[in-house]
Amino acid sequence: MPNGAQALMKTLVDAGIEVCFTNPGTSEMHFVAALDSEPKMRAVLALFEGVATGAADGYARMADKPAATLLHLGCGLGNGLANLHNARKGKVPVVNIVGDHATYHVKYDAQLQSDIETVARNVSPGFVRTSQSTEALCQDAAEAIAVAKGLPGQVATLILPADVSWGEGGQPCAPLPQPEAQAADDAAVQAVKDAIASGQKTALLLGGRALREPALMAAARIAAHSGVTLFAETFPTRIERGAGLPPVERIAYLAELATLQLSEFDHLVLVDAKAPVSFFGYPGKQSYLVPDNCTALTLSTPEQDAAASLNKLAEALGAAGAGAEPRLQAEGRPGLPKGKLTAEKVCRAMGELMPENSIIVDESITSGLMLNAMTAGAPRHDMITLTGGAIGQGLPNAVGAAIACPDRPVFALIGDGTAMYTIQALWTMARENLNVTTIIFNNASYSILNVELERVGAEEAGAKAKSQLDISGPVTHYAQLAQSMGVHGVRVRTAEELIKAMEYAQAHPGPHLIEAVVPESLNGVKRKVLPWLLKSLPSLPRPLTKALKKKIAP
Repeated sequence: MPNGAQALMKTLVDAGIEVCFTNPGTSEMHFVAALDSEPKMRAVLALFEGVATGAADGYARMADKPAATLLHLGCGLGNGLANLHNARKGKVPVVNIVGDHATYHVKYDAQLQSDIETVARNVSPGFVRTSQSTEALCQDAAEAIAVAKGLPGQVATLILPADVSWGEGGQPCAPLPQPEAQAADDAAVQAVKDAIASGQKTALLLGGRALREPALMAAARIAAHSGVTLFAETFPTRIERGAGLPPVERIAYLAELATLQLSEFDHLVLVDAKAPVSFFGYPGKQSYLVPDNCTALTLSTPEQDAAASLNKLAEALGAAGAGAEPRLQAEGRPGLPKGKLTAEKVCRAMGELMPENSIIVDESITSGLMLNAMTAGAPRHDMITLTGGAIGQGLPNAVGAAIACPDRPVFALIGDGTAMYTIQALWTMARENLNVTTIIFNNASYSILNVELERVGAEEAGAKAKSQLDISGPVTHYAQLAQSMGVHGVRVRTAEELIKAMEYAQAHPGPHLIEAVVPESLNGVKRKVLPWLLKSLPSLPRPLTKALKKKIAP
């Protein structure tokens, strides 16, 4: 009869979980040994728990099913929390397995003893359970998997005591049935239909699975038929975009610009999305960004089927027929850049050179201000963004995306400040020989924090304050770091060098890192002017404000 760990392994793979991202310790050794008993399970080692959790997040975003993690006790879970937070905010399914001391050892309060359940509830509010016996383990696991896979996707945390893992008598459990997601109810559809039919200006705010092709096409048919405007949430979990798909404008990160985008609408219809709020609270500024004169309506919740809900609305409006042809993004490359490198030129090169079916993992922060515009007409691709705002997601997400989609090229566009949070992901890319091209924007600055320092109205910053936002000394050489972990790395300073490096990476599939030395996108004068400009927006003519928004954050 199998032990608990072996039965758990069988339960996982029978439920379709075929990848486990691991950073194990002593308490997890029986789970590690059980990996050899199950050939269907791929084990991927990470050198830091934040890489393991971020990789599981990226994998699920692209595979549309969860991976498992294996973390060591409460401290290991703590190290992985930031990317589990991003997964929670993105409604991403993850089966988060955390080892624990043997049940009889807990009372001795050994050095690594902690309250794992309390830590886990921050990122796993829908399911946290410590399995109390080998006999109950696989039923616990099946329930965790069912919660993770349901709508909305969740992080489900299963805590695995060592003696429950090594105990004999484990019994694998079959997958539990998953309830079928339902479309929006008739009342919600009628309320939205009435708002659109009123003739008042209406926008649809799409989030979650509403940013996949089936839902996008339904939304675009509604827009073509009824004249509504389409928006996407600021940081999509995954958005399908590019030539041949409906273009959707994302809500801006800067609250002042988001308010500008929404100010002309009487109705905002939420489709698998929440009403937009400011990323932070700012002195004297609104946190809730839906204008007072705009009514927020919900078509479908994250628990419902977004595509089915939009199709139901299209039917109700008469937009489902051949007469409502959706507007699709035209094909168009931005052209190759030349000369001294800037962040905008990196984005331009990306739009010009990226192949069809690419996956972009965007954690470029301020350096990626032009990325959406430059890649809009590129061949069809997916984009993953920073859903929870906890930086250090990008490199691990790229690991997971590459494992989920081994036949697709992955491009990770990463700010230099965020890269150092989970730089160990490069080692896993090399170990697994993943087809990931990482482009790090090295502007030697926490540029976004310099922007925020101006926006929050803090007192004039002196040398000590400014030094906390400056990472120019010592200078980090990311290409050398990559080489030390087995990844081909080059440093580039001109557009021509960048193009050569990108073409080399595409000709030689596998892990590559291109360190792009660029100036800050929002440097001295621009940073000083930006807060004043944002404050001035309400008093400026609308055509001018729209032009400024397009210039600042297209």
